[in-house]
Amino acid sequence: MRLPLFGGLGPFSRGGTIRNAVAGISLASMNIPQVIGYTRIAGTSPITGLYTVLLPLVGFAAFGSSRHLVVAADSATAAILFSSLSQMATPGTTTYMALASMVALLTAGFLLLARIFKLGFLADFLSRTVLVGFLAGVGLQVGISMLSDMLGLTAHAHNTVVQIWQVARALHGTNLPTLSLAAFVAAAILLGNRFSPRVPLPLFAVLGTITASAEFHFAANGIAIIGPVSGGLPPFSLPAVTWSETLELLPVAASCFVMIITQSAATSRVFATRYRETVDENADILGLAAANAAAAISGTFVVNGSPSQTAMADRAGARSQIAQLVFAALVLLVLLFLTRPLQYLPRCVLGAIVFTVAIGMIDIAALRNIRRESPGEFMLAAITAAAVVGIGVEQGILLAIALSLFRHVRHSYRPNTTILMPSATGIWEPAPIVPNEQTEPGFIVYRFGADLFYANYNRFIDDVHTLTDHNPTQIHWFVVDASAITDIDFSAAHAIRELLTELENHSITMVFARVSAYLRADLDRHGITDAAGAAHIFSTLHEAIDAVRAALGNQPHDLPGPAVAPPAFGKTTR
Repeated sequence: MRLPLFGGLGPFSRGGTIRNAVAGISLASMNIPQVIGYTRIAGTSPITGLYTVLLPLVGFAAFGSSRHLVVAADSATAAILFSSLSQMATPGTTTYMALASMVALLTAGFLLLARIFKLGFLADFLSRTVLVGFLAGVGLQVGISMLSDMLGLTAHAHNTVVQIWQVARALHGTNLPTLSLAAFVAAAILLGNRFSPRVPLPLFAVLGTITASAEFHFAANGIAIIGPVSGGLPPFSLPAVTWSETLELLPVAASCFVMIITQSAATSRVFATRYRETVDENADILGLAAANAAAAISGTFVVNGSPSQTAMADRAGARSQIAQLVFAALVLLVLLFLTRPLQYLPRCVLGAIVFTVAIGMIDIAALRNIRRESPGEFMLAAITAAAVVGIGVEQGILLAIALSLFRHVRHSYRPNTTILMPSATGIWEPAPIVPNEQTEPGFIVYRFGADLFYANYNRFIDDVHTLTDHNPTQIHWFVVDASAITDIDFSAAHAIRELLTELENHSITMVFARVSAYLRADLDRHGITDAAGAAHIFSTLHEAIDAVRAALGNQPHDLPGPAVAPPAFGKTTR
């Protein structure tokens, strides 16, 4: 397995390197408050947010291929982590952190296996529709979970619905200074994101409120602060977790793995397309594995390719992983020299920052477009979001996968089927399958819009019967436009052979047109070519129709048959 290192740093130039370094400084100013905020979602100490943008950034820059992807703490994976680990240990404790780091290590293992077996295609199995719904659900869940901090209240429930109930019952105890400060910060960030997206308002909010908190003693006046924050380099060690706990963490790591594969691939593709670059998804998977392994040994939690942080980097002018390496270098300086003031940061400000991130996860424009273009898919997105809020994040991701696969299978199970009919202008157009219709007197051209397999071959057979049974004009030829059929499984092949015999008994010959080389191999292997007759298999629709017309007109042609009825099934063509 070839391992090109630092592929996302090039191409190198003096001007480009300087621009990316400046972009890295801007990225750090915008993202440091955000990754600290993600620790509120993950249930870990604030310092672990900084650890996610230290070694993990370097790990992805070393092994990944994307020039743009920012790999760090992410709200979706943080929410998946908290929803499960909070039931195994108390958030913020040493045991909880060991479990969180083990999830990162297990996730790195899953990603490494995916790289070895080149499973980058798995990213395609979570449709954009349900991904939008899932992220909207996570946004609602995270936003609701921050309300207690923003109101100065306490909510202990893990379930979002119960959290709402607890906050509603405790509203009379709202701390007005806390609420005022949180509302001001949230409003300022939301307005700034809309009108001045390049201004690092979260950083200004953090610096301003830390200064005010230290000067005016917020903690003594009822505004809770995060308290002392340890600085320095992270502790380098493997997570101290038992074997039974590791087994219990496997489903959590698998959920994080699916989200990382899907979200990171989608994000890197978007920016690679924007700048007309190529991206090696399998190399990115290796980079993500290295980043999560680095997270595990440096005492932090799972990291992901973050769409929001990647967009921030792009707005800041980052065009290579040089910007992310500069970001990591600045985080190192903060860890070594600037963590002491963080203890004065009000919890409500951290909650407000995360609340604005949560709102950004709800893509209203995408949901509106989905509803307008495909109401059925909008329902899938809404169901996924409701499941995340009502049941849980981990269950929501599993439902999202199931719904994505269901949508694909449903399309294959109920494919579009049509009959070609002459229009008023003399051009053939697709028409619905209804009884007593023919393309031309004596024959039908029928199109089946999917591969034939065990779950949908009955649709094929039912359509054939609908078009041929009790037709007032005798049907002699049934042409199957097989352009959408690339595969036929054993069950479908057996049913088609029986159908061919049945049609033969009614003096109807089936012809296959637009047969690809792959489909022809299946027809040969399953005995359909022998059953239908090799002369009845055509690579183009034009050839098939010409042959059928010639047979019906009793004209010399390589497809034999009398003028009125075809010959006994296959006897002259084998």
